[in-house]
Amino acid sequence: MNKTGFLGILKSAILALFLVGAIAPSSFAAQTAGQQSMAFDSEPLSIASPKGQTHKFTVELALTPPQLEFGLMYRDKMPADHGMLFDFGTPRPVMMWMKNTKLPLDMLFLDQKGVITHIQENAVPYSEAIISSNGPVAYVIELNGGVVKKLGLAVGDKVTSATIAAKLGK
Repeated sequence: MNKTGFLGILKSAILALFLVGAIAPSSFAAQTAGQQSMAFDSEPLSIASPKGQTHKFTVELALTPPQLEFGLMYRDKMPADHGMLFDFGTPRPVMMWMKNTKLPLDMLFLDQKGVITHIQENAVPYSEAIISSNGPVAYVIELNGGVVKKLGLAVGDKVTSATIAAKLGK
């Protein structure tokens, strides 16, 4: 190979490395940004205590495996009357965590009829500690930390929403 041919190959190789270096970071940034948001449908949800008090929320719906995994990660804030309903389908033991979750959350674990069976208050942001449902559940609701205490929500309270009603055939 002559000197001119070698220089041409060298220039092409340097150009290729430059292009890869210029494109790869923007691709990585786009992938990272894409991981920090996900689309969710929402619906109204009510929580009623046996004493007759009813509390209304708007919840986003985590229905698909990617949505169930993503949840409320990366959120900086959430309105006081909002939350997320995770639908796990068939009742089973569920384990949650707070990885990449910036907000303290209250977690309400529900049976297939929408009755609260267990509550975890003020889950710690970013914690990778496992939060167990303490038995089979069909749904989990995440609300802003402190809402359970403020509203007096308790095990035995009944949750109603279109998603839960559809599964009950109502």
